[in-house]
Order: sequence, then C-alpha cells, then structure tokens
Amino acid sequence: MSSPANPPANIPAQLSDLHCFTETEGVITTTMFDVPGYRVVKVLGAVYGLTVRSRNWAASMGMVIKSIAGGELQWFTNMLYSARNDAISRVVAETKARGGNAIIALRFESGDMGSFAQCSAYGTAAIVEKIDPATQVAPQLYH
Repeated sequence: MSSPANPPANIPAQLSDLHCFTETEGVITTTMFDVPGYRVVKVLGAVYGLTVRSRNWAASMGMVIKSIAGGELQWFTNMLYSARNDAISRVVAETKARGGNAIIALRFESGDMGSFAQCSAYGTAAIVEKIDPATQVAPQLYH
C-alpha cells in the first residue's frame, strides 16, 4: 500500500500500460493453472522467453552513487520493465507459432550475471475455448 513514506513504484510513461492484454497480441496469459470459464482443448508444451541486458558503465556508476543515498534505482527499474516486456513478447511469439491462444502457469525469473541482467518468462502453451456462457470473453481475444 502506498503512503508518503512508501510511494508507489515510478513506472515510466512509455511503460505505464503494462496490462497483459496490451502485450500479448490476443494470447491469454495467466499465472493460474486454469482459465476460469474456459477449458484446455490442447496442451502445446512448455514455452520460454528470455532476454539478457547489459548495464552501461555510466548508469552503473550512477546506481552506485544513488545506492549510497538510498532510494529506487530508476534506470535499473526501467531496464527490468523493458526486459520483462521483451520476455513476455518472446513467450507469446513461441505460443502463437505453435498455434496456441493461452499461456497457463506463466512465471517470471530474473537475476544478474555480473554486469548483465537476465529475465525469463515461461509457462505452458495451450489452446483454450470458452465453455461457460456467463463468462465474459477475455479482452485478449478481441480482434
């Protein structure tokens, strides 16, 4: 919860629209093991999206100075948002290439490798279909 002592994350304007349906080109993404109101017609297997980013030396020096004073390292935060979006784009592309319209049990991992940062997205590609007429069509499926 945000407060004056704990403000919300500073999400850059160019990344402010982080809803999954704007990033997934019609593919439903969920961290759950099912999609309520839908049934899995076919499982297409595990899909992965990976990216590795390098930190430039000037930004790294700025982050060292900022870490002394404390606070959010906004350049690094922006880089991680960008890496996350790239990983999502890649896992969605792999799902679409297999003919899927959903990624179930979507997970993310990130870490650093020295002066590099990596982010991965992975899940199970599937074909799902709506079975409950009361369930609204997922916004990702509107085209």
